[in-house]
Parts: sequence; C-alpha cells; structure tokens
Amino acid sequence: MTLRRLCSSFLAFCFFCFVAAEAMAGATVAGTVKLELPGGKKPGRKKLQMAADPVCAGKHTGAPALSEVVVVDDDGALHNVFVHVKMGLEGKKFDVPTEPVVLDQNGCIYKPHVFGVRAGQPIRILNNDGTLHNIHPKPKINTEFNQAMPKFRKQMTKTFDKAEVMIPVKCDVHPWMQAYIGVMDHPFFNVTGDGGTFALKDLPAGTYTIEAWHERLGSQTRQVTVKDGESAAVDFTFQIPGKKKKP
Repeated sequence: MTLRRLCSSFLAFCFFCFVAAEAMAGATVAGTVKLELPGGKKPGRKKLQMAADPVCAGKHTGAPALSEVVVVDDDGALHNVFVHVKMGLEGKKFDVPTEPVVLDQNGCIYKPHVFGVRAGQPIRILNNDGTLHNIHPKPKINTEFNQAMPKFRKQMTKTFDKAEVMIPVKCDVHPWMQAYIGVMDHPFFNVTGDGGTFALKDLPAGTYTIEAWHERLGSQTRQVTVKDGESAAVDFTFQIPGKKKKP
C-alpha cells in the first residue's frame, strides 16, 4: 500500500469515527406526566371573569376564556408541567441563546402560561391587547420588577440573571392573569402540552435528578442514569390534593 493510500485510509477511518461519535453523542430522557382521575372524570376548567375590563371581555365573545391552572386531556395527560434536570449538571457550562423567548399578553391572558428561559437570555414581552397591562414577576432570587405596559407600548425586553424555578408573574391590573417562568442555567427543560409528553434531548451521559413541577399539584422527582446515545423513559403521575392514597 502506498503512503498516499495509507493516509487516505487513515483519514477515512478518522472521519468514520467522528461521524459515529456524533451519532452516539447525547442521551434523551422522555416521558409523560399524568393526573390520576378518580372515577375517570377530569377536573373542569374555571371560566375567567373579565367583565371588569371591556377590552378583555370583548376578545372572548365566542368561546369563553378558561383557567389554565389545571389543564388535562381526557386520558389524564397533564399540560403546563415544567420538567427539567434538577441535579447532575453541576460544574458544566452551556452557551446562552441570544434569541429572545416571547411572552405575549393576548386576550388578557399570558401566552405561554408556563415556559422556560436561560439565565441571561432575553425575554420579549408583548402587549397585543390595546389595553393597560402591568407585568409583575415575583422572584425570590432574581431582581423583581413591576412594569406598566399602556396600550401604546407594544413590547419590552427583560432578563433574569440567576437560575430560579419557578418565578410567578402576575398583572396588577387584571388579577386573573398568571404565568410562571423557569429560569435555568442549562438547556435541559421542557413544558408538557397535548399528550402530557416531554423530552430532554442531547444530555451528556450521567446520572440525573429530573423534576416535574406544577403550580397547583406540587413537584415530583425521579432519578435516571443514561449513556451516550441512549434513551430513557421517566413518567410522573400527580394526584389532586386531598385525593392521595394512604400508604
């Protein structure tokens, strides 16, 4: 074998190893979050009373606006659960996205109701309602702010500098408006929606504590160990307060 052919074969082998390593890199933890339904009946959603502000009420002349505190599919799949790696990434650093996360005030409701953002990542807050809003996060670690958004102020940008799970957000003008922000120092978080599913992708190999947080139902943790290229299933089941089974 000539030296040129030997070098070409070696480079091809190195490229194959690199591609294989890329394919194997990154583990996934995925699963579902459900609510136990006594008698198979899911809890109803409360109708939001918006008559105090005609602008808000006028945006819901068709279907009424409903509370997002407990949103459940017919099979018990639970929405608006913030799932994240709570422990296992200590000492690791990850680039912070510069693309802002958007929090919209639309129909006098915060959209999304629950979301995650990286510490230091901008949050673009929109006002699409043509009425006065007042955005007021209540953090315990980060700096609190209380910012009016008159109808002519369509957007503003804010950031939180420290990791904190979770930060409640309210509107002092419209008491039914509520949202929650998970501020993270890593990118491994997700919020459940239809089907109650979540996925934490591209995790480094390791052992992790996964937390599922819900504003009304509390939080649960599970421990899982994953290897490069591996997928692991982690599921959570919450119970309605007062309905817990006796040990």
